[in-house]
Parts: sequence; structure tokens; C-alpha cells
Amino acid sequence: MHQTPSFFRRAPLALALSLTFAWPLVAQAQTPVDDRVSQLAIAAQPLGAALNALSAATGVPIAFSPEWVAGKMAPALQGSLPLGQALALLLADSGLEAVRQGETMVVQPQRPRTETTLRSVEVAAPAVYGVTQNLSAKVGAGALGQVTQKDTPFSSAVISNEQILEQASQKLGELFIQDASVSDNSGTYTAWGTYLTVRGMELDWQGSYRIDGQPFLGYTVTLPYEHFEQVELLKGATGFMYGFGAPGGMLNYVTKKPTDDTTRSVSLGYSANSIARGTVDLGGRLGEDGALGYRFTATHEEGDTANGGPLRRDSLLLALDARLSERLSWDFQLIYQDRLAKDTEPSITLFSYTDGHLPAEIRNSDKLVGPGNYMDNQFGFVSTGLRYRLNADWTASTRFSQSYSQTRRNESVLNLQNAAGDYVNDRSDYGERYQYRYWDAMLQGRSVLGGMAHNIVAGVSWQKQMNDDARNWVYNAGAGTGNLHQQNTVAYYSSGSLGDLDLYRSAEVTQKAVFASDRIELDPRWSVLAGVRWTHFERRSWTAAGVANTPYKEPGIITPTVALMYKLADDSTAYASYVESLQQGGTVSNNPIYTNAGEVLDPLVSKQWELGVKKDSTHWSGTAALFRVEKTSEYDESCGVSCLTRKQSGKSVFQGLELGATLRLSSLWSVGGNLMALDTEYASGSDYEGKRVAGAPRLVATAQVAYSVPQVAGLQLRLGAKYTGKTPLRPDNSLDVDGYTLVSLGASYDTLVNGHATTFRANINNLLDDKYWMYQYANYIKAGEPRTFNLSATVHF
Repeated sequence: MHQTPSFFRRAPLALALSLTFAWPLVAQAQTPVDDRVSQLAIAAQPLGAALNALSAATGVPIAFSPEWVAGKMAPALQGSLPLGQALALLLADSGLEAVRQGETMVVQPQRPRTETTLRSVEVAAPAVYGVTQNLSAKVGAGALGQVTQKDTPFSSAVISNEQILEQASQKLGELFIQDASVSDNSGTYTAWGTYLTVRGMELDWQGSYRIDGQPFLGYTVTLPYEHFEQVELLKGATGFMYGFGAPGGMLNYVTKKPTDDTTRSVSLGYSANSIARGTVDLGGRLGEDGALGYRFTATHEEGDTANGGPLRRDSLLLALDARLSERLSWDFQLIYQDRLAKDTEPSITLFSYTDGHLPAEIRNSDKLVGPGNYMDNQFGFVSTGLRYRLNADWTASTRFSQSYSQTRRNESVLNLQNAAGDYVNDRSDYGERYQYRYWDAMLQGRSVLGGMAHNIVAGVSWQKQMNDDARNWVYNAGAGTGNLHQQNTVAYYSSGSLGDLDLYRSAEVTQKAVFASDRIELDPRWSVLAGVRWTHFERRSWTAAGVANTPYKEPGIITPTVALMYKLADDSTAYASYVESLQQGGTVSNNPIYTNAGEVLDPLVSKQWELGVKKDSTHWSGTAALFRVEKTSEYDESCGVSCLTRKQSGKSVFQGLELGATLRLSSLWSVGGNLMALDTEYASGSDYEGKRVAGAPRLVATAQVAYSVPQVAGLQLRLGAKYTGKTPLRPDNSLDVDGYTLVSLGASYDTLVNGHATTFRANINNLLDDKYWMYQYANYIKAGEPRTFNLSATVHF
């Protein structure tokens, strides 16, 4: 068994703790930073690289958002110049300007010259380039509208498009490699693509996923990350903001939008074993005064995955907007993806496992794959909306969307028998189709009443979820046997088309809601938030024979939210919040081992309390949160050998501490760390009272460091690590998944190629090539991914 060196097991936690409690001491210079003169010799190059070179040459931090400088060029600088003048020359004709904030220069979009003041400055400059919490980034908070991370009374995380590219993320868990609150349960090319645990609670594949704030059903879908501007995770219960949702949180993908400036880029990538990828990204505006905006991205990906399985993927995004009048605007988004993965890795279960420890760790490889495995998925999403500005303070909007996912999957299930790695191999052939339709109408604005400012959001929404399952699906239990350390030879080949599986409507879930919230600014520092959502919930289901089951209705569910916020300083906020939420009950697996296979369980109630603080300055940022969540327990209850019943009973409690910080040590060095300490238990009314909740690690920690190499302008190196602690695999705590540490190494290089701004990126995941088991679901584990290499280049035209 390959063991991670003890240094790497301890280092992420130690570094995360030290960074979290490090408070920088900033010396105050006698001369304003923008007036300081330096001798400069900076070559013409991409704007981002030039700003980094200027920061390195002057020793003054220059903060900027990578998205704002992407594809823009900077001229050469030569001679003795004040920093302010040097920045003005670099930013000429870029649409950007530099402003002084203490000892830091912040690059931001230019303000209109006709404006003398701005009611709010929407600067999204990160504290650190390369290591950042993105606290100034706006997030979609459902019924709360668009707010910045630092101004929400809840914990959240934002992954920018630049971070997605730098991390070479291939699956959902890799997006949040820097966030300790998120544990990776996902599989890159399997039906497990959207499985995440947040604060020890699994996200709900039926209701925890959004695109631009609108729902889609995430099962079997790994979205094309190159089509998104950022990915947002709102942690914790989200009942008021989004309606039904798992208390772990809500994940929202934000699509790329039309750009004011012309965007033209081509990206080429290569990853192990032999996957090649190409993406084109076009954007800009057309017509008189740029009334019509467009954004088009398309990707083709093909090759062999790390375990040798062939992959083919095609995807596209089309985004449009139109300024129909001075007050009325329209927008449209379309996403389509066709993805076929063959020789997909199997699911590994432990329902029949009796040994007290897991088998020796292995890597995800072709040894696990029997002939015939594949997953073929088509996904589509379309959305359109109108937005009308009533006056300077009030806006009305409405949106409609529809999503569609259709999958045919031939899968292997390895039922582990003992620590030697022996298994019984089940084979299945299944098909499903999921659809979501969604509509909302919202009124959002600001008023001053009684000397206090009211930020009001009110609206109505309707959504319908439709699940179609296969009537003629195949489950071949005990198709063969094997061992984890030998080649799997158990074969099953699908026959016919998806239509031959005869899909039928198995369930429909409809939600109608009315919601309203008011964030009241009591004075310049104190504010209070109150919100409430009323939801009518109805679920209907049918058997494969077409017989209707008894409908389930909840005619008037009320989910409130209250929060108190205090501005400690302009860049710091403390808050306390309370949220109630409901989530859809789970759909029991169709595995014949379950006595209630295929049953849709009743909705689950959850309550959340959170106390936290957020700070976001140009030199450092930090977050801290104490939370407690109580929810109805849902778990597997044994009813004998190879017999389970999925059950709802009693209460589960999750309480913990989250800490995070990023720090800019100099113009060259930046560091960051993240920590979650979690205590969980099955509480009163549960069959496992007093036991830790399955899937909830006690400790997770991350650490990152980034270095801009002064000798090579435009080159940045990054090193990161994430430790995931021991995780209970079963509700009775009779078996655990051991803790493991993953280390990653990356580099990016901004330069010119034939006069075109070009970025080269390289990344190595699982740098030490460790073997490890991942927790995937109660009584399910996954073999860890081997070391993988990723290379890419993006050229702007």
C-alpha cells in the first residue's frame, strides 16, 4: 500500500491554520504609492503580465481581476516613471483605470466621465492574483437577487473561469479543490458526476443545481466548464432563496455573456492519457450603438481517459442580449452537450462487506472495467428573459427556462466481499430522461422610508420537474466475479437503442411559490434582512405499468430567513443568520437490494444557524463562520443479508467551524488556506443515535501558494494541497474511509505569439501519484484518480 509521507499529511492543516490567523502589518509610506518613481524596462506583452511585471519592478501590489485584462495588450515601458503615469500608459484604450487604495493600486473598469459620484462601486479586484477567495465577486442568491459574496449573511464560494482553467478542472469536485467545506464524491465520466458533500451534507441532484439561477437536474451530467464565467456555491440551507434545496447548499453555474469589447480566442488542450481539446470563444456587439450582443463558444474533446476509456464530447454555448429601448432589455442563453464515454469506471459497493477495514488502496484504472461499459448523455438548456428598468432604483424582470438530459448507461457494480478485494460483479443497462421547466417574475428595488433604506425583492415562481425511467431496463445480479487487483473480464453488451428500453413518465414534481425580502439599512453600519417564501409542493408518480401512486401535496410551506449584519469597517462585515428549508426526499436506488427500490421519499425539513465575519482588502481577505444545521435523517436500514430499506427517521445535527484566508506577502508571493472542523451525529429518533453521520469528515484543510517569477515576465507558479480526514462510510460507523492528501502543481505563462496575447497553462493533479479511497455515498467508495497532466494554450485575436 502506498503511503503519503507524513509531512504532506500534516502540512496542509498547519499551513491553513497559520494563514487563517495571520494578520498582515502594512507599513505606511511617506510618498503616495502612485507618485513613487521607478526605473522601468517592461516589454510589450499581455496586459495581465505587464501589470504583474510593473508590480514586481516597483514593489507595489497591483490588484486586478483576470477576466478584465484577458486578451488585452500593453505597450512597452522604458525609463524613469511615477507609478501612476506608468499605469495610465499600460491601461490606455483598455477601458480600465487604476485607483489608489492605501498602499495598493486597484485596476477597475473606468467610471463614466459624466458621473461625479457612484452610489456603489462594483470593484471585483481580488486581494491576490493566483490565490483568492473572490469575495468581491457577485453571486446569484435566488430571491435575494445579485449581491457580492462579502455582503451576504451566509457562507459561499466562487470559482472564476480563470481558476477553472488554471486548475484544469475535469469534474465537479476539482472545481472546489481549494475549499475545505467541500468534499469530492464525484466521478469524472460516470453517473456520479454531480455528487458533492458540503459541510458533511450531500447536495441533492434533483434540486441543488442551477444555471444562471434556474434549475436543472444534475444526475449523470458533467457540464462543459469552458462555457461558464464562474461557478457559485451558496453553502447551507437555501429554502427562502431558491425554494426546495438540500441543506448542504446550492450550486449555480453562470454562463458567459456578451462582451462590450470584441472577444476572439482559441484554446487547445491536452490531458492524460491522450485527450485533446479545442475551444473557440467569440463575443462582441453588433448594430447601431452595439444594441445586439453575442457570445458563442464551442468545444470538441476526444481521446482516451486516464483509465484508457475512449471519450468524445461536443458542446456549444450561444448567448445573446438586445437593448430594445433605453429601459427594456432582452437576453437568451442556449447550451447543448453530447458526451459519450466508454469503458467507464464501475461503482463499488460494500453492502455485503464484513471485514473491519477497507482493501488496500488502488488507483482508478482499466483493471476495474469489464467489457461493454459506457455512458451516453445529451444535455440541453435554453433560457430567455426580459428586464425593464422602471426608474433609477427599481427594476422588473421575468425569465423562462427549460432543461433536458437524456442518458443511456451500461454500468458495472462491484460488490466487495472482503479485504482481499474479491467482488461479485453486477451489470446493468439503464436509460433515463429528466426535464425541468421554470418561470419567475421579480421586482427589485430600493426605497427610503422612515429615514432607513429598504432593499426589496419580491416575486413569484413556478417550476415543474419531469422524470422518465426505463420500463425494460436490465439488472443482471451476480453476472460474474473478480478481484480488484486483477483484470475485470465480466462482460455485458447493450442491444438496441434507448427507445427499446421504453421510457415512461415515473414522476412529476411541481412547485409554485411567492417570495419577498427586505434588507433594511438601519444606519451606515447596521442592517437587517428578513425574507419569506410560500411554496405549494405537489408530487405525482407512476409505476412501470402506468398505475398512479398516491399523490403527495404540501399546500402551503413557509420557509423564512432572518439575518443581522454589522459593518466593522468598509471592507469587513459580521453577521448572524437563521434559515429554514425543505428538500425533496431522495429517490431510492433501483438496485434490487432495496425493499423500496425506486420509491420517492417525502420532503425533509432542515434548520440552520450561522454566525460569521468576512473581510476583503487589497492585501488580504479572511472569512470565519460557526454553523449548526439540523435536518431529518435519511439512511439505509438493514433488513437481513443483501436486504436494505431506505428510511427517514429522527434528526441529524451538523455543527462546525469554517476558516479561510488569503494573504499577499509581496508583489511576487501570495498564500491561502482553508479549514473546516465538523462535528456531526444522528440525534434523537434515529436508529443510529450518537453515531457520526455517514459521509461527514471531521476535518478538511487546504493550502495554496502562488509565485510570480520576476526573471520571466508573465510566469506564475502555483502549489496546492487538500487534506480530507477520515470519513464514516456507514451510519453505524462500523467502517471508515481513511484520510488522504492530494497535492497539485500548476503554472501559467502570459506572453506574445506573433503579436497575439497568449496564455500557456500546465497542471499536475495528484502530484505524488497517491493511491486512496474516496467516500462516494453511504456504502459506496471510489478508487482515487492517478496522477494526471494537463496542458493548454489560449490565443487571443
